[in-house]
Amino acid sequence: MSVWLPGAPCTPKGCVEPAAPTVAVPLAVLRLTAVGALLLAGIALLPLGRRIPAGAVRRWCRWIVGAAGVRVRIAGSAVPGGGLLLVANHISWLDVPLLAAVRPARMLAKAEIRRWPVAGALAARGGVLFIDRDRLRALPDTVAALATTLRGGAAVAVFPEGSTWCGRAQGHFRRAVFQAALDAGVPVQPVRIRYRGVRGTPATAPAFVGDDTLIASLWRVASARGVVAEVEVRDALPPGRHTDRRALSLAAQREAVPVRADGHHQ
Repeated sequence: MSVWLPGAPCTPKGCVEPAAPTVAVPLAVLRLTAVGALLLAGIALLPLGRRIPAGAVRRWCRWIVGAAGVRVRIAGSAVPGGGLLLVANHISWLDVPLLAAVRPARMLAKAEIRRWPVAGALAARGGVLFIDRDRLRALPDTVAALATTLRGGAAVAVFPEGSTWCGRAQGHFRRAVFQAALDAGVPVQPVRIRYRGVRGTPATAPAFVGDDTLIASLWRVASARGVVAEVEVRDALPPGRHTDRRALSLAAQREAVPVRADGHHQ
């Protein structure tokens, strides 16, 4: 448990409903094979780095989500250039390629990922920024590093809730990362992510929560039928509109938190 980013109460048993309907096992295996092939292709192209056009990266990210059997609908567009803090609600591992499909960005991830075999080295090589969530003293340095990256004209993608939630419940946006946007004088672009099932109702199959394993989550997504990822890019919050990180984080959360059918924020 982090000392400054609380964990979500969501768990697979309590929040994730069995996917229905499901696809045949051979199709689910084929989907996972396609996802793996696309990931391997991306790893092979890592040495090219920023020489890969942003449009190609966006398409590749959409292909990853589509290969898993999830249709993608993106409404709106991100600020096309310059420093930008992309912030979104967090439900699934699918959120990462979905945000990159909006605009390729350097992700902010927990420091534990750096120590993962193979994946940690690949993440670092791919430009991921790491944050040690268990050391409060490290937070100012992390914020300063984020601000430097933003001043350099890069986009940084962050999930300020600090943990994945099931989609029917959300966490509060933590304020620290918004200080980096204030210090760098760059806009903040909220992004709203939702997953729908075949009847248009919220789909919980993509949720990656609690003690869920990545393998179990991958199989649940690949086995589900008719899941749609809805990505709504909200208007950017320009620098200067909110002068402190509390007001900025609240404004971003109001834009990124999904709205229920009755018109109220969840």
